Amino acid sequence: MKLSVIIPVYNEEMTIGELIDRVTRVDVGHIEMEVIVANDGSTDTSELIIESRRAARPELIKLHSTPINLGKGAAVRLGLHYATGDLILIQDADLELNPDEYHLLLAPVLAGESDVVYGSRFLNKHKRRAISSRTRLANRFLTTLTNVLFRGKLTDMETAYKLFRREVLQGVRLRCVHFDFEPEITGHLLKAGCRIKEVPISYNPRRADEGKKISWVDGVEAIYTLLRVRFS
Repeated sequence: MKLSVIIPVYNEEMTIGELIDRVTRVDVGHIEMEVIVANDGSTDTSELIIESRRAARPELIKLHSTPINLGKGAAVRLGLHYATGDLILIQDADLELNPDEYHLLLAPVLAGESDVVYGSRFLNKHKRRAISSRTRLANRFLTTLTNVLFRGKLTDMETAYKLFRREVLQGVRLRCVHFDFEPEITGHLLKAGCRIKEVPISYNPRRADEGKKISWVDGVEAIYTLLRVRFS
């Protein structure tokens, strides 16, 4: 079995080096791993940092870049195009989520309990820094809307930690470009009848002045995406 870790990157020079180092140190047991970094037109030194890591571990790390910034969704789709693993895991380029918890995501799949696993930031109140009320309310609204539209039982639709068996993504046509990857893939999976297993994960949120890029505009786009997927 092989795990493809897809890392979408845009101007993350402050964290991408450490993040790649932490990912490559993860022990996933007997599972083979590949790390696919999708550099989405970064204009800082991110690509140089990624290339230095790739040069040191070319058998493990693959780099694919676009000349201009398109958005997280486009970067994830680029990574999916090159992924060769039986399992696909999305890993943001910041340090909000801990790669040492991959085993939590892998366990339900390896046990045959589910083909899709989400890491929920809201299931483990003891392993997260304080989440702002604004972020909590926005996530609660979008997750509730998702559950109502698709009869789901999620607690964290917008989580960046998503693990899939490759076959469940086959036939899913993604149109996402920005941060609409999360609602689009979730809507398609729930609409197709996939059961999404959630596991508690730790969370170390960063602020806008630390590089956080998502905004209220992305929330509006998420609502539109959920409605489009549900009624298309």
